[in-house]
Amino acid sequence: MTSPIEGLVIGRPLPILAPATIAALQPSLRDVVEYRKSGLSLNWIVGCPLDCGYCVRHFFDNYDMKVPRALMPEDQAAEMLVTHKYFRPHITPIQLLNRATDPMLPRVKPHTFAMLRLLDLKGLTNHVLVITRWRIDPEDCAILNSFKNIRLTILVTHSGISDDRIEPVDSNIAATSLRVAYENARRYRVILYWRPIVPGLNDSDNHLRRGLELSRFAHATVFTGLFYKDQIKQYFQAQGLPEPYDEGPRRKIMPEALEQRILDAAAGFEGGSPLFRKTSCGVAYAHGVADYNGHYGIRELCDICPVAQIGRCADAWKRPAESEVDAFAQQLGGALIEINERAIVVEGLPEQPRYLMQHNLGYQVHDVARPHQLNHHGRADIGWPATEETL
Repeated sequence: MTSPIEGLVIGRPLPILAPATIAALQPSLRDVVEYRKSGLSLNWIVGCPLDCGYCVRHFFDNYDMKVPRALMPEDQAAEMLVTHKYFRPHITPIQLLNRATDPMLPRVKPHTFAMLRLLDLKGLTNHVLVITRWRIDPEDCAILNSFKNIRLTILVTHSGISDDRIEPVDSNIAATSLRVAYENARRYRVILYWRPIVPGLNDSDNHLRRGLELSRFAHATVFTGLFYKDQIKQYFQAQGLPEPYDEGPRRKIMPEALEQRILDAAAGFEGGSPLFRKTSCGVAYAHGVADYNGHYGIRELCDICPVAQIGRCADAWKRPAESEVDAFAQQLGGALIEINERAIVVEGLPEQPRYLMQHNLGYQVHDVARPHQLNHHGRADIGWPATEETL
């Protein structure tokens, strides 16, 4: 019988790490399926040479792994995904290779395409997100257009940071990939992932203008700030890099003044794609569907959204029954505190089961111990003077 991925892993496949090497990895890195806010994340390949100083690989103690290696073959990883206790066919959003490598590196992308083919052949219509800052060429686009079932989104990361101690990868690579992917898009959609935007690094008027110009080559644009958790803060300090913030909070940092400058610049710019604060909002708009994270309940997020998208989200957004949510929370090992007009508030549930609830109910699910501040859009309190004064 012909393999469904035969011919897609072009040339020599990536070697699979030895069991002893895999056993030495951080446990969270060995767990190739992890629920994150934008989807169930599948990471069966680790190692990246791009050396972005703010990379999430710092969180998994594998920043020094520069050569991509596989933990297992594609068919085994795909089976782990679709049999995962949190996976729901046609509902659960999926992310590929978004924490330990770049899915479009030359040796990695055939494996990315093979995984996409496997998921597509299963008849799944789930959102599938592929995030890259590397090269995309027209031949890649032909493969990306070939998938018939999955709802595929290519998110091209572009920051414009010119300090090669922080980001040695030339941002023009991502800019070119964005144009190529957008101009060749038929069945998939393209997002300009404008991130991380950091005061003093890439927030000049010229940087903002450049970002808005690139938004012409995307179906939607998502802008966001920097994860500056302790591991990244420590890396910046060890390398003698300029530190953008004094603290390392658990949420992304996007100061109020910086966000307002971006929105003001966008208001005077014509021809670009709409800006969104949240990844799922941009993805949903690009595909003409309602946001799968239920952000419509956090109404201040919607003040920059196109009217048509607000209508889609409003039509799909429904407050769930308390009995249903209470049973769901208890089943996952937590407790329902309340359901209000913005979100479900729970106690005792870590992030992964909260995301399961959120994606299945289409309604925000918040931890009572980590409240979301009004108008902060789920970001850190740094740079929001009203909150700082209150604290």
